[in-house]
Amino acid sequence: MADIRESLFISGVQWIAPRWYEDSRGRFCESFRLEWFPGRAWGAVQCNRSESNENVLRGLHYHFHQVDYWQVLTGCIEVGLIDLRSQSPTYMRQEVRRLSAESATGLFIPEGVAHGFYSLQATTLLYLVDQYYDATDEFGVQWNDPDLGVAWNCIQPVLSDRDANNPRWTDIPLAQRPV
Repeated sequence: MADIRESLFISGVQWIAPRWYEDSRGRFCESFRLEWFPGRAWGAVQCNRSESNENVLRGLHYHFHQVDYWQVLTGCIEVGLIDLRSQSPTYMRQEVRRLSAESATGLFIPEGVAHGFYSLQATTLLYLVDQYYDATDEFGVQWNDPDLGVAWNCIQPVLSDRDANNPRWTDIPLAQRPV
């Protein structure tokens, strides 16, 4: 069984440290089990793979109707999270934490929590989602928005055009903000 821990900062975010089984051949762990998330009516319907070079930052992104479950397959990333759900007890709280292939820790990200990652080295990220890709449920906010204050440990990351042009939180209409 995995060691499942609720985030100390953001309601609904879970960090899953797998139990490793090792012998002379190598090691094994379970990466994901639906039963780790009791009481949640969700199931993975799509699996995505993201490969990023060192110094790439992806995000911050958020969804109204999609949860993510992340696991790093190669490399190491710094994950940035911020709770954008206005009715959440942890509204506007942020968390920055590392995920690596070596630890195989999983990360469960609920709807309305903005998420992104910074590649500390070349990285492959595998993530499960509970909805098929829907461009109408894909929102972004500036990765370094001073009003959000996500404490990234990078200065000039490589960004996509989309992420470089994400709006500041104060410029996002209320209809495009999680409740």
